[in-house]
Amino acid sequence: MATTPGDYGRVVKQKGGGGRRDSYEEALAALSSLITKRSRADKSNNEDRFELVFDYLKLLDLEDDMLKMKVIHVAGTKGKVQHQLPFLEMLCNITPSNWFFCLFDTCLGSLRTLARRNFLCYFWWCFNRLKERTNEEIPMPTHFRFLALLAFKIFAAEEVDAAILEVGLGGKFDATNAVQTCGVWQKPVVCGISSLGYDHMQILGDTLGKIAGEKAGIFKLGVPAFTVAQPDEAMLVLEEKASELDVNLEVVQPLTARQLSGQKLGLVGEHQYLNARLAVSLASTWLQQIGKLEVPSLTQMSILPEQFIKGLATASLQGRAQVVPDQFIETSTSGDVVFYLDGAHSPESMEVCAKLFSMAVKGDNQSNLSEHLVNGSSHDKFSGEENCQQILLFNCMPVRDPNLLLPHLRKTCANYGVCFKKALFVPNMSVYPKVGKAADLPENDPQVDLSWQLTLQKVWERLVNSEREGEQDIGNNAESRNSEVFTSLPMAIKWLRKVIVV
Repeated sequence: MATTPGDYGRVVKQKGGGGRRDSYEEALAALSSLITKRSRADKSNNEDRFELVFDYLKLLDLEDDMLKMKVIHVAGTKGKVQHQLPFLEMLCNITPSNWFFCLFDTCLGSLRTLARRNFLCYFWWCFNRLKERTNEEIPMPTHFRFLALLAFKIFAAEEVDAAILEVGLGGKFDATNAVQTCGVWQKPVVCGISSLGYDHMQILGDTLGKIAGEKAGIFKLGVPAFTVAQPDEAMLVLEEKASELDVNLEVVQPLTARQLSGQKLGLVGEHQYLNARLAVSLASTWLQQIGKLEVPSLTQMSILPEQFIKGLATASLQGRAQVVPDQFIETSTSGDVVFYLDGAHSPESMEVCAKLFSMAVKGDNQSNLSEHLVNGSSHDKFSGEENCQQILLFNCMPVRDPNLLLPHLRKTCANYGVCFKKALFVPNMSVYPKVGKAADLPENDPQVDLSWQLTLQKVWERLVNSEREGEQDIGNNAESRNSEVFTSLPMAIKWLRKVIVV
């Protein structure tokens, strides 16, 4: 007998003593309680035992459901989300009546929105059940593990056709790797590994070979897998792991303009053509395996199927190469502040990010960032103007090395003639054990720890001053003329708007 979201809602009300727990903020607060400062790098961390994931699945009665799940498992350092989105778009173009869900690195997403009330019903059912059944030996799951378990529950209850899992960290011991080949667990339909690089080295290892070994942990016996061209050290390990498990590992090449029939990708950047090809390979294999569509070999196709091209052209991702004119500045010419949003956590990614930004602000006609503007604003109004000021709003986690990231950013921008007048450093939400509105910080909070932001500022000032002849490196107490530190993002944006008005 099928269970509906309403059934989960009734369970929640009964467990809550008749009270209603349908506040989204309450759910976020409960989720925040699972955030821990413990790291997988800490070998004494008992809560990180991978085998606990299987205990949680049993507590949630998901053993049988896992057998029915049609999973696409994706790992990698860069490009995981970027090729999942086109993949989802392509599948929805082919089977539009069905639901496709995706577990991203930090959230659960779908192309067809799950009603918030239904989400809350699933959330509280899982949270309350785990609260009741866990103990000292099997403690409550941590933040990402709970999200993975919640995703599995929703996948099962909604009877999704495709469950796309993005690894949160590594692969071998990641919560999403509960999809196994032995016992009662179902193996994935296909696996993919995107571009690999140096990241989370304190956990995954200090060489590309060690990192690749962790990522290859998602390979399953006899399950086809795809990857992109990798550094030799990483590729050797991937090939060895694939051989051990009888995995047919195929290395894909970037899509060509001819294969796209002249269409542009919805996601911006040359690197996206490689991510798109990986998405096409995964989609083709999945469709062939479940019998939804006969897809010829990609090597035999000079032009992709129409549904594939449409999916690749319409895929979008907020916060990646996104241009957002400020609609809230109180001036006669609204939009004088334009935010160019992107993310990068490695030197290579930082160079790509800086290149896209520089091409956009310089009005390079080869950049199609203007197509991603919101509210139909004109990109020409903001790019290529002599009086435009470029201001960097930046933060990275302490596990990143600003001495690697910031020089690549400055050098790449300088190569395109772009120079930041000022750099602003602020803490971000993930520094604090809170999510949601409850995590909003006061504009001036003396208790906010800005030590890391001050470290970032010092690195920036040293870079700027080292590039200027005759200027000495700043000391700890020297005046910072090229940057500012703010206690919160709202304060930094307030400063930006004030500067523009002046």
